[in-house]
Amino acid sequence: MDTTADARTAWDGIYASRPTATDPRPNVRLTETVAELPPGDALELGCGEGGDTLWLARRGWRVTAVDLSAVAVERLNALARSHGLADRVTAEQHDLGASFPEAPEDPDGPEGPKAPEGPQGLTGGFDLVTAHYLHTPFDLDRSAVLRRAAQALRPGGRLLVVDHGSTAPWSWNQDPDVRFPSPREVAEGLALDPAGWTVERADAPRRTATGPDGTTAEVTDHVLIVVRRPAGRA
Repeated sequence: MDTTADARTAWDGIYASRPTATDPRPNVRLTETVAELPPGDALELGCGEGGDTLWLARRGWRVTAVDLSAVAVERLNALARSHGLADRVTAEQHDLGASFPEAPEDPDGPEGPKAPEGPQGLTGGFDLVTAHYLHTPFDLDRSAVLRRAAQALRPGGRLLVVDHGSTAPWSWNQDPDVRFPSPREVAEGLALDPAGWTVERADAPRRTATGPDGTTAEVTDHVLIVVRRPAGRA
């Protein structure tokens, strides 16, 4: 299977087969990275059950959350309403290989936000873009998606990319020969101009993770944080 329709059907089936989460937990790499940041506009790529989106919204962020699965998107919008966070959460269905979400309009301005100009004259509307475990067995130019995510940042904004650095027992991909690119390799693949973006973090911490069935295992995360330089700084 390699078409968008196939991928959408497959991910809808995965989420539909799971009970609806009532209060999904956030990813630890998000909470440790964002806890001290002032709230702003955030974008989550591949929101899934929505634990990260809800955690951000509770802390004052306005979050645009996207997923290929309509089931995931509908559930997250319903969860946001049930938790009283509908005014801070917008969940949308996107095939990131074909479309990319826009930053929300400024409620204080009828014409929307005027994002400051960044390096190379590009502008962005998000203070934070997160992509946790944005892996798929279907066709997706992930480097192009993450490059677009970096370009969607406001000057001073952060792109947080967290990838698998090891195979968990519950992973859908149990290929023993699978290779996990390092965070530096991922950064190099984005081909960003160093005059406009800088790597703030690139490492491979380990942690104890809990799978969908409650079992635990030690796993490795590959963590990359890219910061968009403010205009005039290099």
